[in-house]
Amino acid sequence: MFGLSERGKKRLAYGFWRYREDEVEAAIAMLSLAREAGIDHIDTADVYGGPGGFGGAEKLLGAVRQKAPKLLDGACIATKGGVELGTPYNSSPAYLKAACEGSLTRLGVSRIDLFYIHRPDLLAHPADVAGTLDQLVAEGKIASVGVSNYTVAQVEALARYLKAPLRVHQIEFSAGFVVPLFDGSLDQAMTRQMAIAAWSPLAGGRLGAEGPEEFAAVRAVLAKLAGKYAVTPGAIALAFLFTHPACVTPILGTKRPERLRDALAAQTVSLTRRDWYDIVEAARGQRLP
Repeated sequence: MFGLSERGKKRLAYGFWRYREDEVEAAIAMLSLAREAGIDHIDTADVYGGPGGFGGAEKLLGAVRQKAPKLLDGACIATKGGVELGTPYNSSPAYLKAACEGSLTRLGVSRIDLFYIHRPDLLAHPADVAGTLDQLVAEGKIASVGVSNYTVAQVEALARYLKAPLRVHQIEFSAGFVVPLFDGSLDQAMTRQMAIAAWSPLAGGRLGAEGPEEFAAVRAVLAKLAGKYAVTPGAIALAFLFTHPACVTPILGTKRPERLRDALAAQTVSLTRRDWYDIVEAARGQRLP
């Protein structure tokens, strides 16, 4: 579904949060490798853009579509709205409609495949948010709806009023951040049959060799398992996400081909239960009861 993991399948997505608007050739090169590897879910947001500012990453994808249109054929383009710089969040009907229109223009499309509410606006009633999303679906401006960084209760509140299916929840989840295992997010996704997209699946680089001391125990387990399976520790960290039955899709943000190749190796790894729980216990700093 949408190029995201399903039961029995291990999928990766490719994210644009590190790109600037002017990096067209670099984006084409990396997207070419990603598409060749079977990655067909592309993740962005209206606030991504680096020094290029608001909308930069979406404009970049629009430029890629102009220069290499076949590169995006059959791909799901997911974007997000609801973050208003300086506010910080705005999911009012007027703002979400304007955000959607802006994304459509920058991406150069007539319909967004998957539109997320980027972060919950605590001043927006879920009935108003749901009504706006349903209207955008009815108008053909978005095909599918998702949320990002919601709590379990916030998902339930929105779903109570939403007519369109809530397809995806994007959350932070990694071998270094295992909170979703215990806060109900993954259980809810399985109950509601929502896909899970994991941002920062390598803990923002903190699981690498130069990461902070607080991740040392996790790095040690990842390194041990990397030797066992003849892959990199990063591939083990991604395999950790694949192993959960919620069918998690890690969103890769690398701009380096070798890192992409290392990540693809994670799809060949099948961790044992003991392997997986070793990572969980290292991340929590204590043994499970």
